[in-house]
Amino acid sequence: MSTLWKDIKFKMLHSGSRITMLIWINVIVYLVINIPNVFLLLSTGNTIIRDKTDEYLELSAYYPLLLKHFWTPITYQFMHATVWHIIMNMVWLYWMGQIFEEFLGNKKVIGLYLMGGLAGALFFVLGFNYIPIFANSGMVHIPIVGASAAVMAILIATATLLPDYTMMLFLIGPVRLKWLALVYVIIDFLMIAEGNPGGELSHLGGALFGFIYIKQLQRGNDMVGFFTNLFKKRSKLKVVSRNTIKGIKPSQQEIDRILDKISESGPDSLTKQEKEILLRASKDNES
Repeated sequence: MSTLWKDIKFKMLHSGSRITMLIWINVIVYLVINIPNVFLLLSTGNTIIRDKTDEYLELSAYYPLLLKHFWTPITYQFMHATVWHIIMNMVWLYWMGQIFEEFLGNKKVIGLYLMGGLAGALFFVLGFNYIPIFANSGMVHIPIVGASAAVMAILIATATLLPDYTMMLFLIGPVRLKWLALVYVIIDFLMIAEGNPGGELSHLGGALFGFIYIKQLQRGNDMVGFFTNLFKKRSKLKVVSRNTIKGIKPSQQEIDRILDKISESGPDSLTKQEKEILLRASKDNES
């Protein structure tokens, strides 16, 4: 058991991938809540464990309860309703997150995940309180859970950064990220009229943040820089590079040129030097 825990701990904290860490956190939270809950259900017939965790960790749009449980805009991002719910979210988080980390490094992922989830929470709370059809129907008392808003932020951010990046989808074939993202946004919008309007509103909030984040990042503004610095290990030593070429910070014009090239021809068209410039620009934004 100790060896298994060590393996999990290594993959979460030392693999270098923040996406892997986020997936493990979501999976562990789900299992810690639901495995004891199933045993309790089978032995006593009640589900008090799940009921209590939902009560204290899910996100409510009802202001008195939201103010009382002020931590829920964060905790709801790591809660899931069903096995299928968490599987779908984690699969998309892995697919999109791997691409995102490949081009922008791994230090921006946690901030984007959390801020995307918070944007989704904001859309949900405001929508259920101020859109008449929801506010006047008592739906304000229906809570939401799930990482979907955070995952949508990463999906849309990745598609905005690399619109012509092509993925192979089962039974469909090659699809560019920009069309995949557009389809998901349209589906979420249309499904507001279906059975889960709160969840769909939160998805759209996360998607909007992901789009704005990349557009601002391309202008030199890192909207999740606070989280990057918060989780950054600070060294007491200062290293001075003797390589004057690699130490030069690439210009924004050069970065924009490379990003435009990716948009037009895909990431495989980049030269080794251009990839190094993009990687260095990413590290400069993180420092």
